[in-house]
Amino acid sequence: MQKNKIVIAFLVFLFSWLAVGNTVQAAPTGDPVLLLQYIANNMIAGLKANKATLKTKPSVVYNLAYKYVVPYANLAEMSKRVLPPRIWNNATPAQRQQFQQLFTKTVIRTYASALTNYQDQTVRFFPVRGSAGGTVEVQSQIVSSQNQPINVTYRLMRTSSGWRLYDMSVEGVSMLSSFRAQFSDILSQGDMNTLLNRLSGRY
Repeated sequence: MQKNKIVIAFLVFLFSWLAVGNTVQAAPTGDPVLLLQYIANNMIAGLKANKATLKTKPSVVYNLAYKYVVPYANLAEMSKRVLPPRIWNNATPAQRQQFQQLFTKTVIRTYASALTNYQDQTVRFFPVRGSAGGTVEVQSQIVSSQNQPINVTYRLMRTSSGWRLYDMSVEGVSMLSSFRAQFSDILSQGDMNTLLNRLSGRY
């Protein structure tokens, strides 16, 4: 059940991101709540534009995600946080770059299959109450007429390009923590090269 909630939450927000490319106005990256709200407001446009081909052509989802999701995520920070500090610190620049690419692909393909299950969910965001340095948490709810609201927390950090997402929690379960547990199991059997080979073998 918890996994389904994470999939639904990621699905709703991912479709919101996919819709960004269907608008002319630039996303307001200077305010975390406005950025998330702006993206959510374009969700329906993205659904309508791509719904007919999502089930038959998953490559459409992958291409849209790389074009519209990646620019609004801090992939370097996500990649760093999802690995144990010892593994990340000892990795070479080439290994870090390869892992970032494979991790991005893993995230997108893990949830892409759920995109066709979208029904009537919408996103409700709440004002930010304080911030710690260059990071903020934005509370929200995934609202559906068929289920109880799902609480989702988005974590963003300020960068030179504006606010960027680096994690999200669904009912207290972090997306990064979920992947971190998967990668820890693999790393317990080897090192960074073991993890890279395992991820490479999936594609």
